[in-house]
Amino acid sequence: MRPSPTYGLVARITGPLVRTLYRLRAEGIENVPSEGGFVLAANHNSNFDPWPLGLPIFPDRYLRFMAKSELYWPPLNRLLKAGGAFPVRRGEADTKAIETAVELAREGHVVVMFPEGTRRKKGLRKKWRAKAHTGAARIALEAGVPLVPAAIKGTDRLARLAPLRVAYGKPISLDDLGDRPPAEAAREATDRLMDEIARLEATL
Repeated sequence: MRPSPTYGLVARITGPLVRTLYRLRAEGIENVPSEGGFVLAANHNSNFDPWPLGLPIFPDRYLRFMAKSELYWPPLNRLLKAGGAFPVRRGEADTKAIETAVELAREGHVVVMFPEGTRRKKGLRKKWRAKAHTGAARIALEAGVPLVPAAIKGTDRLARLAPLRVAYGKPISLDDLGDRPPAEAAREATDRLMDEIARLEATL
């Protein structure tokens, strides 16, 4: 799987800047599957999260991720598509976005999900509260691909030039969930995922 020319150009231009200015460091890259599709799930602090999450594994792997549908207006919609994004309608059961993610994962893409659904911190007026959703687990289970946890630190303090840290964990064990009802399996997988993300965060 190769990224779009736009994705590759942006990664090559911003990569040295992020690594130098924000002292990006990554741990556990060996846990990232070198081939085949998988779901990469992480905590969500900032709209900048995809950069430190994707740069350490580029150019071997590149990211496909959901972006809120409110951002899809010209010409930003073309840039988002070129950057690997596909739209999702927040606050409702967007089955089309889930189906797209499952299809991409089956095709061999790296599908990024933020199980909390929204950034943890922003302005005083916050409509969407951060909590763990089962979408990442549902996609991995339905697509039959690994569910890989990750943790990000520093993206909520970019103005202070805080160092960026990323940790990738080993794929979450899902083999024992095949006989359970889908909703129950997704919730159990999500609980395991969030525990591992929290553990990885504590190491950063």
